[in-house]
Amino acid sequence: MRADAQGQSFPVFALAHLLGFDLMPRIRNWKDLTFYRPTKRAEYVHIDALFGEPGRNVIDFDLIESQFRHLMRVAVSVREGAISSTLLLRRLRAGSRKNATYTVFREVGRIIRTVQLLRYLSDAPLRRRVTAATNKAEAFDGFSQWIGFGNGGVITDNDPVEQERTAKFNALLTNAVIFHNALDIAEVVRQLQEEGYIIDPEDLAHISPYLTEHIRRFGEYSTHELGIQPEAYDPHLDVDFSPLRGNDPPAPDGYGQTA
Repeated sequence: MRADAQGQSFPVFALAHLLGFDLMPRIRNWKDLTFYRPTKRAEYVHIDALFGEPGRNVIDFDLIESQFRHLMRVAVSVREGAISSTLLLRRLRAGSRKNATYTVFREVGRIIRTVQLLRYLSDAPLRRRVTAATNKAEAFDGFSQWIGFGNGGVITDNDPVEQERTAKFNALLTNAVIFHNALDIAEVVRQLQEEGYIIDPEDLAHISPYLTEHIRRFGEYSTHELGIQPEAYDPHLDVDFSPLRGNDPPAPDGYGQTA
């Protein structure tokens, strides 16, 4: 799972890990971030300077062990929908150091973020994939704002229910336009193949479905064909995308091993 630079707080890393997500944000300011040692005695041959002074910035595993059951209960509550992840993270961001939930999430987040930082710095292909995925997410946000042009994109209703409804309507319309663009792109690809062109999957990977030049946002909105059953969509393209589906490398085997 990718995220922008705002997805770097310790509780976010911890919650993503507990829910089974491999969170990898784009990290621009890694020089200003703290790397945490697994023990006071842990030292590294080539990268020890990243962890600060020897004996400092050490993970409190005793805290994690003592609060482990509570940590799991919170994670299960989020997974089962008893508490929303948004509400939990909002509380954790404003958490006090005396708050047991905040402190244990922070400590787990320190571990996960340190591991992810090491992966990010040591793997150039991974950095490129993270940047590309983050750029796509930002492009989606821009496209969604372009679609929701009414009232300058500002939701003026103070009712949370109406605010959520407006946001969902905009998301629905945005995804409908993206689907329409994907249909058009697929049809063009098929036509080119019928004309004898060889389609390179690398080229398709750079084509965005967030196209706007052909869309008229202003004018009449016809609804008289809403009841017409559309033709079945064929998602298949005769293109081999397998070379583009490389998996991210696994996390380091030993958090405390010499590097």
